[in-house]
Amino acid sequence: MKLKTFRGGIHPDGHKELSKGQPVETYQPKGDLVFPINQHIGKPAKPIVSKGDTVLAGQIIAEADGFVSANIISSCSGTVKAIEERHTAAGSRAICIVIENDGQYTLAPGIGNTPHNGTLSSKDILDAIKAAGIVGMGGAGFPTHVKLTSKNPEAIDYVIANGSECEPYITCDDRLMQNENRGIVEGLRLVLQLFPNAQGVIAIENNKPDAIRAMEAVCAGEKNITVQPVLAKYPEGGERNLISVISGRDLRFGQLPADVGCMVCNVGTLNAIYHAVHKSEPLMERYFTVSGNAIANPRTFSVRIGTSCSELVEAAGGIKPGCDVKKVLFGGPMMGVAIPSLDLPICKNNNALTVLTEDDVEIAQGQETACIRCGRCTRVCPIHLIPQAMADAAERKDYAQYEKRLYGLDCIACGSCTYVCPAKRPLMQLFKETKAAIMAAKRK
Repeated sequence: MKLKTFRGGIHPDGHKELSKGQPVETYQPKGDLVFPINQHIGKPAKPIVSKGDTVLAGQIIAEADGFVSANIISSCSGTVKAIEERHTAAGSRAICIVIENDGQYTLAPGIGNTPHNGTLSSKDILDAIKAAGIVGMGGAGFPTHVKLTSKNPEAIDYVIANGSECEPYITCDDRLMQNENRGIVEGLRLVLQLFPNAQGVIAIENNKPDAIRAMEAVCAGEKNITVQPVLAKYPEGGERNLISVISGRDLRFGQLPADVGCMVCNVGTLNAIYHAVHKSEPLMERYFTVSGNAIANPRTFSVRIGTSCSELVEAAGGIKPGCDVKKVLFGGPMMGVAIPSLDLPICKNNNALTVLTEDDVEIAQGQETACIRCGRCTRVCPIHLIPQAMADAAERKDYAQYEKRLYGLDCIACGSCTYVCPAKRPLMQLFKETKAAIMAAKRK
């Protein structure tokens, strides 16, 4: 089968060999579990428990507070120790529900029961997804029941399962597709029930041959679901890029995937949908990679939401003896968020922790020069922006030019422009700061 790809993009070193060959380890946390109420795009959830309450695994501890919001589910049984502000990976503070883990993981009534007999309606499926607190598990964290609520479901032609996992170091989706292939396909079938005219396509980069074989095996005989290997290139996993590769359609600036007849769901999200609808299991666990050249035994874990990063690093063998850790990231080195401490919980939309002995940003700061007008940033931009002109507008604080003429708010912050810049300019950071300033002005 011919490999498809998109225009632009880059080929950073993958470093996936560090963890991809290791078996997935199920990790049971030892300490307190922490649940920020803003683990999703949209309005934070509203706590419905109080300090001192006893909770069970699978119990809703914070309810969706509005249409674009999501339930927060306890992944352990125990006692609510505190409801307080704590630091988050974004650098801000958020209300967190802290549960003292009793180590029993006693399930709430009804968890794991088959919730239905016979045919499911679209409402049944969406209600189960909402109740389970499922959000986009590839990193965005958009509430899934909102994403799948379409005004015109008959207009959707493609439901694309995103198994590309193009970010360096991260292998959790690769391992998920090998171990939970049936759950992913069952979840995709459920989503296809919402869109009667759609076909399902599972997109996987060709550097994951074991995952491709596993998904092809379970899709054998499927009339409406196919596996499409795609050329390994970063950022293949961006919605725009996958839509272009799979459907041949271009998403214009300002459009949503549904506007061109497409829906894109991460494979982890689809597996969570299967567990929610067919097994009454809310989102309590996820696959999570701990890797980087500072980690002694990189691997992927099946981990409970709310588990401390410090526990997982210890479970991965800790830091290599003699290593000087320079940078720790939630996610990978291209789009990940640097964190100041390992005393942070795993949230629904976190897929990896990358621990490195070098800080490429710090190194680049010592080498930065003025733009040399080479145009490399424009050639690699996967959504066809002009980063050089965007940077000029951003530095002048000409926000009208940046937003209206250069479409800067459509930047997906993939970092491709920064990666290839010979002048070592921190373009992605500049674009993030500019977008934040524009959005803050709009809120005022």
